[in-house]
Amino acid sequence: MNAYRVAVTDYGFPNLIPEKGILEPLGFTFVTGQCRTAEEVAELCRDADAVLTQWAPVTADAIRAFTRCRVIVRYGIGVDNVDLEAARERGIPVVNVPDYAVQEVADHTLALTLAIVRKIPRVVEQVRKGRWDIAPCRPIMGLQDKTFGVAGFGNIARAVAKRAKAFGMKVIGYDPYVEAAAFAEHGVEKVEWDALLAMSDIVSVHMPLTPDTRRKFDVEAFRRMKPTSFLVNTSRGGTVDTQALVHALRDGEIAGAALDVLELEPIPEDHPLLGMEQCIVTSHCAWYSEQSMLRLQEYAALEIKRLFTGEKLRHVVNGVRV
Repeated sequence: MNAYRVAVTDYGFPNLIPEKGILEPLGFTFVTGQCRTAEEVAELCRDADAVLTQWAPVTADAIRAFTRCRVIVRYGIGVDNVDLEAARERGIPVVNVPDYAVQEVADHTLALTLAIVRKIPRVVEQVRKGRWDIAPCRPIMGLQDKTFGVAGFGNIARAVAKRAKAFGMKVIGYDPYVEAAAFAEHGVEKVEWDALLAMSDIVSVHMPLTPDTRRKFDVEAFRRMKPTSFLVNTSRGGTVDTQALVHALRDGEIAGAALDVLELEPIPEDHPLLGMEQCIVTSHCAWYSEQSMLRLQEYAALEIKRLFTGEKLRHVVNGVRV
């Protein structure tokens, strides 16, 4: 049996039993760390045949130190922590796992929408303080016949659209890379960026973080939104200019925001967003359920298995063909 080594740069799981169950029978041994610097990544992964990474900085310098690596697999959808170009130059495919938590993120998106629109955290806090008001925190907007806009139209956005339609909302969407026919197939009207902002009562962000989408929601974007509208973000924190959002909420340019992701994580305890009643923040946990966590570990390990057993990789994100 061949002897391979897989390096796990860092992980937040209770254990690596799922990965080991898939890869050890193929002759893999594991080296693990909780790397926080590129230097630590380079040292741990220097002689690895495959790399599994969650948040550690897999930079160009780290990748140049790899001597045997044939694949880098990111636990999750985004690959912000991996230098894709450096890996491409070395002929190393970078693979993500985009399909492990579609339903969980969609559920969380609607949960955040309901919580911020219905002002549930504020009402709960009032009840805890002894205030019983049957029409609290006025005004509260009903969802029936409102317009729900999705920015981006991948698998998660489509699952969110299905849920929003079940609440009686009209769904519109913006994605320059998706044909109008694909929107129509899901009962969603394709619109341009300015129309999405102007028409939506709720804007839900489902964009990858790229140079084109970084801080896409900026000062100008918030000015184009309705003053009664809400922003929900369960995709990438960097798609929203945090300072612009703070000002938009303070100045009443939008009615509220519900965020699971931010530009800087974890959010500082004294951040102004945490002091705003019209903003709720969760801890980048939209992906999580016990089932999705196991799927993430299994799907990531299966990508390595595919490469080393001659199968085709499913989700190469940096264009390297193997």
